Amino acid sequence: MLMPKRVKRRRVHRGRMKGVATRGNTITYGTYGLIAEECGWIKSNQIEAARIAMTRSIRRGGKVFIKIFPHKPVTKKPAEVRMGSGKGAPEYWVAVVKPGRVMFEIEGVSFAAAKEAMRLASHKLPIKTRFAVKGEELQQKQGGEAK
Repeated sequence: MLMPKRVKRRRVHRGRMKGVATRGNTITYGTYGLIAEECGWIKSNQIEAARIAMTRSIRRGGKVFIKIFPHKPVTKKPAEVRMGSGKGAPEYWVAVVKPGRVMFEIEGVSFAAAKEAMRLASHKLPIKTRFAVKGEELQQKQGGEAK
């Protein structure tokens, strides 16, 4: 499972997810990408499940790039504990994702194989996603139809 080696603070505020992604919103490493359509928290085990689904789908061909990392710790108090007495211990790690963020990229495979791999990966994620080809993701954002 992905998690940081060390962090400045063990417990952080929940924050809020407003606006669209200003960084990481272009396909840079691969040819095809999976782009977030809505905001949300992606757990480290969901990232791992999506990675496994993609690598099994493309078998030995191609390369998968993961462009999100779970930096944010989410705390949880134990079951049946009374209110008060501080914040709970970190339970799992999440990556904060905003609309337009490229989460995964693939290169070295055909269009059909990449689309199927991304479809399988999207089923493992808790947010709506869309498949994009390098160079076409900007046209779709601006409202033009890309074919």
